[in-house]
Amino acid sequence: MGYLFRNLSLLEPEFGALQPGQEIRIEGDRVVEVGEALSAGTADVVDCGGRVVMPGLIDSHVHVMLSSVSIPSLEQVPLTLGTARAAKNMRGMIDRGFTSVRDTGGADWGLKQAVDEGSIVGPRLFIAGQAIGPTGGHSDPRRRTDVFGARCHCCNAMAFSMNVSDGAREVRKAAREQMRQGADQVKIMMSGGVASPYDPLDSLQFSDGEIHAAVEEATAFGRYVCAHAYTPAAITRAAHAGVRTIEHGNLIDAESAGLMAAKGMFLVANLVAYYAMKERAAEFGMNAEMLAKNDLVIDGALRSLDICKAAGVKVAFGTDLLGPLQVDQSREFLLRAEVLSPLEIIRQATSVGAEVVRMEGQLGTLRPGAFADLLVLDGDPLVDLGVFQGQGARMRAIMKGGAFHKSLL
Repeated sequence: MGYLFRNLSLLEPEFGALQPGQEIRIEGDRVVEVGEALSAGTADVVDCGGRVVMPGLIDSHVHVMLSSVSIPSLEQVPLTLGTARAAKNMRGMIDRGFTSVRDTGGADWGLKQAVDEGSIVGPRLFIAGQAIGPTGGHSDPRRRTDVFGARCHCCNAMAFSMNVSDGAREVRKAAREQMRQGADQVKIMMSGGVASPYDPLDSLQFSDGEIHAAVEEATAFGRYVCAHAYTPAAITRAAHAGVRTIEHGNLIDAESAGLMAAKGMFLVANLVAYYAMKERAAEFGMNAEMLAKNDLVIDGALRSLDICKAAGVKVAFGTDLLGPLQVDQSREFLLRAEVLSPLEIIRQATSVGAEVVRMEGQLGTLRPGAFADLLVLDGDPLVDLGVFQGQGARMRAIMKGGAFHKSLL
């Protein structure tokens, strides 16, 4: 099936300005031609009514399986229920224009295949499988009264999303297992976290040997390591060990940012998660200790964008929202607008995201050869980021892989 999109202004993120008079021809799941006055041939002509057309959005840090703000409560969620909730979460994401997402702990090859074959409606998934952390770290949600073996480690949504490994040998095996299960990236925990009960934010998790084991295995398999890290010390250790992307990085400083730039690393920042948790997480079961840790990192979130911009670190768009807070996904655009231009943010959610998932030229662009993932917008996002708000209300059409998810044209 082919389409010819006409009567539009093209927003190609790397070009940086609207291009009126362009047309886009699609065959199958790919863009095959972009130019003026193209021949329709046998393609269906789509009149965009003079609207802006841009590539589909990429959220580089999501957790589709984490359906609760209180991670320990996921122990009570069987995989069947967790999968049903994940399907609802993913549908909401593509409704908001996110045609690709990178899951950093929880989603597996079954969910990915379900989306690919059309059994579940959702964005294209890049998966990490289980996030790997040490005993007592950010991937260890056990109560202090629990001991090893006290909980089922296979059949609930909490254990399904997390892996506890200690020592280079266990980490190596865990990384290999995630890749055997189809992981696109290996996720490790390198500092404390907000949503974990007992680890201080500035705690350093995993030894150098454990980190090197994960990186060595991922590299050997043609994958890469992404690391949960907040502090300069954790970021510096990750950089020296060969980690490719830092998730969060709220407390980054100029020195650690400079090291990231020298190593060609990416920061996947997430601002909206901290604001949403501060405002509403208590009503969904997040305890006072976790909320206190959230307060420690929220102030650094916007500052991290400035620091990375000055150092030349590429920053991707991520949200990291849990459970019912995921409806705030598109609010991330508005928060970043306090320190970045609309074009910079759009690039983070398109072309930079494509680099993170190693799909440059195929995602985050509408150049020939790219996947036909596109949005038709009521408004110009270069001057009004409000077009991304309202759960996709101002998106007249959403296409993923050459098929319409939505069309009101």
